[in-house]
Amino acid sequence: MAAREVVKAAAFTRIYNPSDGEPHPWYINDHTVIRDESGRWNLFGITHPEPADPFDETEFAHATAHRLHGPWTKRSSALTVDPDYGETHLWAPHVIAADGRYYMFYAGGGTDRTAATINLATSTDLFRWTRSRAGPLFRDGYDARDPMVLRIGEQWVMYYCATSTPSGGHHVVAYRTSGDLVHWGERHIAYTDPSIGTEAGNTESPFVVHHDGWWYLFIGPRPRYVGTDVFRSDNPFRFRIGSKVGHITAHAAELVWDDDRWWITSAGWAQGGVHLAPLTFPTSHTVTAAVPR
Repeated sequence: MAAREVVKAAAFTRIYNPSDGEPHPWYINDHTVIRDESGRWNLFGITHPEPADPFDETEFAHATAHRLHGPWTKRSSALTVDPDYGETHLWAPHVIAADGRYYMFYAGGGTDRTAATINLATSTDLFRWTRSRAGPLFRDGYDARDPMVLRIGEQWVMYYCATSTPSGGHHVVAYRTSGDLVHWGERHIAYTDPSIGTEAGNTESPFVVHHDGWWYLFIGPRPRYVGTDVFRSDNPFRFRIGSKVGHITAHAAELVWDDDRWWITSAGWAQGGVHLAPLTFPTSHTVTAAVPR
């Protein structure tokens, strides 16, 4: 594939260090970034003292900034694990705004890893969060996690990583659709990887964007912990292993729209916080990037 067709990131710059003011190093792993109505940026993410201990990740970090590049101010934890709600850990928050409130989708785990929970909390100010009284939105496996939600046409679509069967199999990017962000339909598969397993796989942190008439899927870690592959398709519900159009040196990558361009983040265990880089898409067509809702 011609070089001009490759999605690329420039150099990363650290924008937030969760260890600042702490007696010991901390990390941010899977995270989300959203701008509130006043223009202030909010970052939420898995956090824990180093070294990594994923099944002891029980709170979501929260930080705010007036500019995407910072400086960022550490806030109180946005959410802490609730065993009475069936949560065993808190993984991979994703926050969107809709209908005058904020929706946080996240993985709450559970005792049965073949039926892991995807949960919902809502807020009106991004500081005080209330879990859905109805309980988990749905359950899936193996360790279904890393939800990402966007609007496609007249419906909401949630992408998340799972396995081809809840007990294991090919690592996949699954998706479900909803009309109200609360009730979600049956699972479908947007991408199936040749790799097979149960726990951590290479379809984590799925992030889908529309740019210049194409749909792009970002997933990782591939092939190592700090590595994200990019796949392109004309259909947001079908990506194939042969449609790879880029590789970014990033972990748990999220895309952010600011200053009329896309940016990509990177974080993770032993990464020293959250990093940011400008992202470049192929320029063979007129740019008509869709701003995420």
